[in-house]
This record gives sequence, C-alpha cells and structure tokens, in this order.
Amino acid sequence: MSELSVNHLLGIKYLNKKDIDLIFETADHFKEVINRPIKKVPSLRDITIANLFFENSTRTRLSFELAEKRLSADIINFSAASSSVKKGETLIDTVNNILSMKVDMVVMRHPNPGAGVFLAKHVEASIVNAGDGAHEHPTQALLDSYSIRERLGEVAGKKVVIVGDILHSRVALSNIFALKLQGAEVKVCGPKTLIPKYIEKLDVQVETDLRKALNWCDIANMLRIQNERMEISYFPSTREYTQQFGVNKKILDSLDKEVIIMHPGPINRGVEITSDVADSNHAIILDQVQNGVAVRMAVIYLLASKIKR
Repeated sequence: MSELSVNHLLGIKYLNKKDIDLIFETADHFKEVINRPIKKVPSLRDITIANLFFENSTRTRLSFELAEKRLSADIINFSAASSSVKKGETLIDTVNNILSMKVDMVVMRHPNPGAGVFLAKHVEASIVNAGDGAHEHPTQALLDSYSIRERLGEVAGKKVVIVGDILHSRVALSNIFALKLQGAEVKVCGPKTLIPKYIEKLDVQVETDLRKALNWCDIANMLRIQNERMEISYFPSTREYTQQFGVNKKILDSLDKEVIIMHPGPINRGVEITSDVADSNHAIILDQVQNGVAVRMAVIYLLASKIKR
C-alpha cells in the first residue's frame, strides 16, 4: 500500500506531488462513503485524536470533528478559552497532559507560526496543523485543490488568481505551495500594502488590476480581509477596497469566459464577494465545505496508518 512521505501534516511545503495524489485518491474513496446512507467506516476505531484549538474556529473545527467521527475515532475536544492555558500553562505542558491520556494524534490550530513544527519535535504523536498564525493552513489548500480537480478534471495547467489579503493569509501561502506543486499557474491580486515583499520569490506574479486578473484566470480564490490580524490600516476604507477588489455578478457577466469562484470562508458578504456571486453557479464554495470533510478524512486515515502501535 502507498503511504505518505511524512509522519505529520505540518504544511504543504513538506509534501511532494505523490503525497497530494495519494491524499486525493483516498479522499475520492471517502467522498463516496460520506454520500452513503451509513456514513461511517470503522477504520480508526482504536485511534484517539485530540483537537486543540488555541484560536477561534467554527468551520475547520467542525470539519475535522466530523471527519474523525466518520472514521470512528475517539475524540477529545480542547478549547484554549476554557483551559489552563489561561492560567499560564505552556503549550508543551498542555499537550503532554493530553498525551498522557494516550492520544495518538493531535489536530492543532495555534496563533503562532511554527507551533505545529515545535510540537512535532517534542511529543510522541502525529500532528496535523489546522492553521498556525499567518503561516500555513495545509488542509484548506488540499481541499481547495481537490475542489478544482473535481470541477475541472485536473489542477495542472490551470490559472488561479488569489485575491485579497495575501499578507495575513495562511490559506494563500498553503494554496501557492499546493498549486505550484501540481503545475498550476498562480497570480495574486490585492492592494499593494497587502501583498508580501517575498511573493515573487515563490514564482508568483502580482496583478493589481482585478479585471485583468479575472480575464487571465480560470479560478479566482477570494480571501477575506483579516481585520483581527491587522494592527494598522492597510487601505483607506472597506468601501474603497470593495470597489477595487470586490467581485460582483456584473463584473463576472462582463467577462468573455466563465470564472470559477472559490472562498475559504467565512465570507464577508458585500466586501470581497456579493451574495449574488456567493450563491451563483460560478461559486463552488459549498463543494469546498463538503470536500473538506473527505480530504480531512483522507489525511487523518493516512497519518494514522503510519502510527507505530
């Protein structure tokens, strides 16, 4: 049986093309499972997974939890807001306390970049990064690529523009790594203040004109403005941002081609995209949500199969 080249999912930059292919083939199988009347498989009946969320999350946490339940794993849910972390407990102590309960895998979201890498070096468990600061969000990038593959047949050769707050976005960075690894062309589009200085080193072009970007691409992945990560103002006003970088039905209808619209959520309706775009046939946003469960099932299953018993 094929297996992943890694023991943890810390970021897309640690994966190779074969890993992504294997995850997608496994997700195809699980997608079929979750569309059956009985949506559970007993694959991970003897595996215990701890979900550690040190940052607020609704969709990602629920998606992981559902994926784990579909695989019949035992689950421990941990929220930092109501934990001893508030009393000054360190990350290592928190995790070691949870591991002493004989946990096999830790799914963790943390505000500090590299938290998952740090943890993987210090604890005996498989680590899945569910987002670390503005660094990486690997399962989101995998489900995004999987959704493109499902709609267009393959990712290789496709033109993808990522629009919005690239500077603060872990989704953007993971998507760039994943798309480039699979042979897609990538551009980023947004206010110059929200484009990181290093971006061209990643072999990604910058386009500051939204209409030009949309005319070029097959897929536009629209990112939310991450106000919670901003200490200063990066553009004059939300209204001005929307006028320059927001996508509405009128813009899409004026293009010579059909562009697929993606969004990692949560959507700020009326800012980066209007409701008539979010709810239109152009958008595959709800497909992304459904595919997220299948892709996370695949990641958890493949990592669990490498855990030494």
